[in-house]
Amino acid sequence: MPTETIDTLIVGGGQAGIALSEHLGRRKIPHLILEKNRIAEAWRSGRWDSLVANGPAWHDRFPNMEFRDFHPDDFVPKDAVADYLENYARMVGAPIRTGVEVRSAEPWLGRGGFHVETSEGAFHARRLVAATGAFQIPVIPPVLPEEAGVAQIHSYHYRNPEQLAPGAVLVVGGGSSGAQIADELNRAGRAVYLSIGPHERPPRRYRERDFVWWLGVLGLWDMAAPRPGTEHVTIAVSGAYGGQTMDFRRLAAEGVTLLGMTDRFEGGRLLFRDDLRDNIARGDESYLKLLDQADAYVERTGIALPEEPEARRPWPDPESLVHPIRALDLAGRGVRTVIWATGFRQDYSWIRADAFDERGAPLHSRGVSVVPDLYFLGLPWQSRRGSSFIWGVWHDAKYIADQIAIQNAYLAYPGSAGAGAGGQTRSVAE
Repeated sequence: MPTETIDTLIVGGGQAGIALSEHLGRRKIPHLILEKNRIAEAWRSGRWDSLVANGPAWHDRFPNMEFRDFHPDDFVPKDAVADYLENYARMVGAPIRTGVEVRSAEPWLGRGGFHVETSEGAFHARRLVAATGAFQIPVIPPVLPEEAGVAQIHSYHYRNPEQLAPGAVLVVGGGSSGAQIADELNRAGRAVYLSIGPHERPPRRYRERDFVWWLGVLGLWDMAAPRPGTEHVTIAVSGAYGGQTMDFRRLAAEGVTLLGMTDRFEGGRLLFRDDLRDNIARGDESYLKLLDQADAYVERTGIALPEEPEARRPWPDPESLVHPIRALDLAGRGVRTVIWATGFRQDYSWIRADAFDERGAPLHSRGVSVVPDLYFLGLPWQSRRGSSFIWGVWHDAKYIADQIAIQNAYLAYPGSAGAGAGGQTRSVAE
């Protein structure tokens, strides 16, 4: 089978790949996106039925197209987000081939770039961009053995309460996914236990502004990535039910039983760490810190936003916080299902290059790999706090496109390797 040659090959047809395609197209850099499923597949099949975006429509979008049929302050349902990304790809003319799985990629010595094997044949790519995002392989910690007698699923595979067997549910994870799923199950009449680790929880709105607005005017979206290994901070925020602050004391008052971090299974019981109060306190601290910063901004600028003293009035401590449960007899409490909202791991095993650390995380600077001609896009904290959001990945994509254009400009110098190359995707017999 002939090998296709292309300047830039992008692996992944989600928000990252689409954003990069727009910027490469503006620079007239030939490129191709390969997507093993459908465009924006993760928004369709990797989310539960009722999920909405965690930010309002005016904010969580690409700069050059608004959401149609939604108010700017709406939290857009997941399928509408997927439709938006498809429409955007069509608008910018993104060249996407769906149903093509990339199986391997390795530097091509003597020719430069990468040799890429796919389910539809081989490619020679001068540049390779891994735009597969951060949410690739669901992680379920090896805590509960099969003999525990409960069904276990990851939040990635959760769809709705009716999907689960009758009985109580334990949700493990106090980030946005775990908190929202626990809230939904509780509203559906299930007995819900929620295991919470360290987290931050911003106010949904404060003084008539959404928290995304506050992060913007305070310059917090542009915070640089922290030191390696500390990039991920669990955030509990929700746009569900019109958007409300995710307060775990409120969830407890509505019927959810709070637990500390899940530790181990022993003697037929699931044991939890004695850290629930500390974890809740950390969330409270982050919440109050943002209120303080917002108040200081109003005082400094004189902007006319009404005071909101009730935002500092806490819910009372629930029984599960005053007297934390350290062990749970799952059978005795009627727990039939455990939902692990415990995150994902990245999988770049298809890239056969010395481009990763001992944890398998990319070695890069703002997405530019330590390996020549290789780039990453869609990573959390790739360049800033906002990198994981639709608008944030758009700005990261611009930087990557700029770097590719710079390299191509050098290669265009007469006599350089690759001078005069480029143009449309073509095939060469190997």
